[in-house]
Amino acid sequence: MTRVGIADDHSIILSGIGAILEDSEFEVAGAFRNGKAVLDAIGKLKPDMLVIDLAMPERSGIEILRWLRSRGDAMPVILLSADIPDQALAEALRLSVNGIVLKDGAQDMLLDCLRAVVAGRRWIDQQLIDKALELAVDEHNRPRNPFDSLTARERTVSDLVANGLRNREIARELGITEGTVKVYLHRIYEKLDVSSRTELALAVRDRLHQHRR
Repeated sequence: MTRVGIADDHSIILSGIGAILEDSEFEVAGAFRNGKAVLDAIGKLKPDMLVIDLAMPERSGIEILRWLRSRGDAMPVILLSADIPDQALAEALRLSVNGIVLKDGAQDMLLDCLRAVVAGRRWIDQQLIDKALELAVDEHNRPRNPFDSLTARERTVSDLVANGLRNREIARELGITEGTVKVYLHRIYEKLDVSSRTELALAVRDRLHQHRR
């Protein structure tokens, strides 16, 4: 049996995912209502893959994906979303998301997605493939976003700074030294053309605000 960690902040959807997996070759390794609970449980439960909601409190699905990839963790991740914003879709694809399923088709499509991922393929809802192709075409006509130049680890460090963590706390969170955090910050400052933690935090929050529009 393939062990699947599932997460969604709506209990009805969470129960629905569990029901879809019943009597299949997949079993629920753990069910969670927020992103922090997912991260806290990964090391203990060691699921084979994750099916997680894109928008959750205390670490979104995209943040969990970013966190895993920044550590070199290739655990298969399938994102569930009612409607994924363009920037989140582009970032998920850059981070090698293994699958994306729209919630209104999850009952029919989720098992197909999981089986494709187990077989080593990427499975993306057709509507989102069309959107991704449009984004790829439009990308040539857009001014480059400075955040696009950040590595996955630099994005994680930036987000932690925006969340108010100090260097020591960031080092503990990522399992690195404070000196390494300073090196990351120096690179981030140069790439984003900022000169302080405050400016960096404001830049990150402005970017998140633009994504939500």
